Amino acid sequence: MDFALGPEAEAFRQQLRDFLRVHHPGQPPRDLAGRRAWLRSWAGVLADEGWAGPSWPKAWGGMELSLGKQVAYHEEMTRARLPSAPASALNLVGPVLLRYGSPEQQRRYLPPMVRGEEDWCLGYSEPGAGSDLAALSTRAVVDGDHYVVNGQKVWTSESAHADAMLALVRTGTMASRQRGITMLIVDVRTPGLEIRPLRDMAGETRFSEVFFTDVRVPLQNVVGRENEGWTIARTALGIERSTNYTARDMGYRRIVDELIRLTAERGKATDPLIRQELAHLETAVRLLHLNSLRILSAVFGGDEPGPASSVSRLMHTQFEQRLHEFAVSMLGPNGMLAAGDPLAVQNGRWAWGFLRTRASTIGAGTAEVQRNTIAERILGLPAEPAVPEPVS
Repeated sequence: MDFALGPEAEAFRQQLRDFLRVHHPGQPPRDLAGRRAWLRSWAGVLADEGWAGPSWPKAWGGMELSLGKQVAYHEEMTRARLPSAPASALNLVGPVLLRYGSPEQQRRYLPPMVRGEEDWCLGYSEPGAGSDLAALSTRAVVDGDHYVVNGQKVWTSESAHADAMLALVRTGTMASRQRGITMLIVDVRTPGLEIRPLRDMAGETRFSEVFFTDVRVPLQNVVGRENEGWTIARTALGIERSTNYTARDMGYRRIVDELIRLTAERGKATDPLIRQELAHLETAVRLLHLNSLRILSAVFGGDEPGPASSVSRLMHTQFEQRLHEFAVSMLGPNGMLAAGDPLAVQNGRWAWGFLRTRASTIGAGTAEVQRNTIAERILGLPAEPAVPEPVS
């Protein structure tokens, strides 16, 4: 594809710059509660001023931008150090409901989603079904006009602050694997649902365990049809592994530039081994961006991200880890100091990033799962004998 954005996209870019010059919300607070309030406020401003949901239909408060304008949108938001989607549901849950949700579900959930008024999480992984998600066992049984849900989810990101969850539940037999999975919208305030935050090695509680004990979910909360939740989940995962990374690529473009400047400031830019590693990171960040544009172009043309999303996911996870491993190594002992330490470099951002990205090759499908998908569905290699068919 031609990566030149064209005059219309560049004119749009200038309009967005003018908007941000007037409405920039400033830096977010450091505390979690303050940041969440800041994000919600920023989402409201974007919605009120017509700058929310660059890929969303106008009927639901979006902008319906062309591919070139979407790229310009994310580039300018990244340059301004602002989130283009203050509510993650806009990119993760929204596309699922736009495609598979009932008219009632769309009317109920999409408008507040655009404004960031409700937070969502994805209830996928379980203690016995992480990488092999098709082995999930949280069961939903019909009782009158409700499902009764029992089971457990784990590593559920942002669930401690969510209002609703897209949950995968077992409505068929265990032997049915992915053919017996249904997707439900679950209000996290429903009696019987318990959320227990988990602290990670970076000192944060971004994910939780979620327990379901006789949780009653209305039948009308099924997304799509019963036992077809696996197809829908793959759509959501494909979006998370591909189109969402377009904005992240642009953020990492800035971070690589900052790391190059920091290397020079520390007097290490002439070291040949360090220069070689910086060259690798520079090459990688350019390839990430080009690959994301390729996938975004396909999605914009009406195609699914498909197995190419696994390539994008694998590339990003490896890049994130290598970037922060290099930064901590280049900084030496000071690079291991956390935020608040007077000797920490740039308030410990690189040490925090190093710890946070240890999970990059696990979340949203492990690196091993991505390699299997690439091997089987792109390279055409024999399928894993333990799995009846590709399920990631």
